[in-house]
Amino acid sequence: MLAFVLRRLAQAIIVMVVVAFFAFLLFQYVGDPVVFLLGQDAKPEQIRQMRADLGLDRPFFVQFWHFLVNAAQGEFGLSLRQGAKVSRLIIERLPATLELSIVAAILAVVIGVPMGVYAALRRGTFTTQMFMSLSLLGVSLPTFLIGILLILVFSVWLGWLPSFGRGETVSIGRWTTGLLTMDGWAHMILPAITLAVFQLTLIMRLVRSEMLEVLRTDYIKFARARGLSDRAIHFGHALRNTLVPVLTITGLQLGQLIAFAIITETVFQWPGMGLLFIQAVTYADIPIMAAYLCLIALIFVTINLVVDMLYFVVDPRLRVSTQAGH
Repeated sequence: MLAFVLRRLAQAIIVMVVVAFFAFLLFQYVGDPVVFLLGQDAKPEQIRQMRADLGLDRPFFVQFWHFLVNAAQGEFGLSLRQGAKVSRLIIERLPATLELSIVAAILAVVIGVPMGVYAALRRGTFTTQMFMSLSLLGVSLPTFLIGILLILVFSVWLGWLPSFGRGETVSIGRWTTGLLTMDGWAHMILPAITLAVFQLTLIMRLVRSEMLEVLRTDYIKFARARGLSDRAIHFGHALRNTLVPVLTITGLQLGQLIAFAIITETVFQWPGMGLLFIQAVTYADIPIMAAYLCLIALIFVTINLVVDMLYFVVDPRLRVSTQAGH
């Protein structure tokens, strides 16, 4: 187990170094921060002095090493557009994106898994056919269109829910949350549903297909022959083995929810990291782009490591195989 964890940590460190290298290349080949800061009319002496102050006159790998050291400390310099520390901007926007992504992931799992189990156990029923039809819509419709339709129905026509912003928030230290206020929850509902729809349908279809595959295996037939109840077979044996691939997809999807919440945050003007990244791309704010890339990579490798650990909880065969390997 310890060797497995250490091996995964080593892989995660390698991935982070590679991602940091590509993020560092943004500073080298996407615009010139010196020209951006001083303007097109800057004198050559000013440009040389600014490059020396920023350390841009040093050798390539020396600059990369300093970038790695600073990135490990969460420092990515100043925003070229806003003039504020990138780390402070990320900390301000991170709670909004994390809350939106986690609520969307919980919705996708809590609704998607039961729907998938029901569709596998009740094949051919009207409800199952309706679930499968809705899942095709959820997979086919683009996220921005789902968000616009929800705004049209629930904000414009019915007037039940707000259409933009995060609503009232509460500060807990440096963390801001809208989950402790009714107004925050009201603003959360539509963007969370928009972000969760694709993941929900994906999880539902995955659970259904995996459940049908498990129900055809020999050990399920043997369990029926022993006289076990359908409830014990379906939820004590079949669902437990179905959850192994579902954990993988759910973990990866959580990372994607955080990384690709950009469209949802733009549609609902949600003040998260996605909206900050879109603004950074618009104005070629390279420090924010590099910080966003490194942060998303860190989130992905962390989630993958946690999912790998959960395998040992869900599937005892992995613990046996690991011990046999030792």
